[in-house]
Amino acid sequence: MNKTGKRILFGKILALAILTSLVLGVNGGCGRPAEPAVIRVGGLKGPTTIGLVFLQEWSVQGQASQTYKFTMAAAAEELLSLLVKEELDIALLPANVASVLYNKTEGGVTVIDVNTLGVLYLVSGDREITGPENLRGRTVYLTGKGTTPDYVLQYLLRANGIDPSSCVLEYRSESAEVAALLEQYPQALGLLPQPFATAACAQNQALNIVMDLNEQWNLVQGEEGHRMVTGVTLVRNGFLQEHPEAVETFLQDHAASVTAIREDPDGGARLVAAAGIVAGESVAREALPYCNITYLEGEEMRQALAGYLQVLFEQDPLAVGGALPGEDFYHIP
Repeated sequence: MNKTGKRILFGKILALAILTSLVLGVNGGCGRPAEPAVIRVGGLKGPTTIGLVFLQEWSVQGQASQTYKFTMAAAAEELLSLLVKEELDIALLPANVASVLYNKTEGGVTVIDVNTLGVLYLVSGDREITGPENLRGRTVYLTGKGTTPDYVLQYLLRANGIDPSSCVLEYRSESAEVAALLEQYPQALGLLPQPFATAACAQNQALNIVMDLNEQWNLVQGEEGHRMVTGVTLVRNGFLQEHPEAVETFLQDHAASVTAIREDPDGGARLVAAAGIVAGESVAREALPYCNITYLEGEEMRQALAGYLQVLFEQDPLAVGGALPGEDFYHIP
């Protein structure tokens, strides 16, 4: 072959190589970034994170389907800060807080599942408390003005014909403060989420769970009403758009972890105690049936969460950030 022929052949080979690389770049890579080396997940030290404990254990043992880094915080504000700074990809938060964040970020987050239903219980040594009507004129200690316990309690009081101003609502910054107060004054009334309600009763035999607010909520709502939704899992939209497969894999892992704690509550109690969510396996084991750990996704998730947020919005629009979220708030695969 002469020099001219060789140059022509080389040119064809080079053109073919360039064309092949372009095709692979478009079809093979699909124009998407590579999957993340680590998925950063944040949860609160409470019931919303209990459904994740098996996944955390699988991750530590190298048995998870992808690599996770878990962060546990005492307050929702810590996780919100990390999300805004894009130092978290996925977070488990109170349902109304997720709605507030959606509004503040102008739709920058999406809820991908519901992880916890009603977990609020009234704890006291006063055995005469049987329902909301017994709270008239009483002092109730609870966490955080303008938080889920506050909104739920005031909703139930009004629904039962009781003006919340007829009760004295004393707010504390953490559940531990309410529990400590009850230990000192057993006849006081404290509104606590699980597993802290069970832990408080375990530490003081004079205390009992005297009212299940989830049960009271269902009585008000009726069979066709909306469920109480405590915790949801949300994702930053930037992460969801760049790594949809990683998010779908997380959902599968989360569902498997929830199933595992239902099938192995003893193992789950051990992991809950090891994670520092509650002190002691025995307390964790006793609390698990009351923690309402669940996994709702898709349309079932949307219906449950949208209905709950509607109830809060009608009570106080600020409870959900001033406006109900749009349909893009709900991840429907």
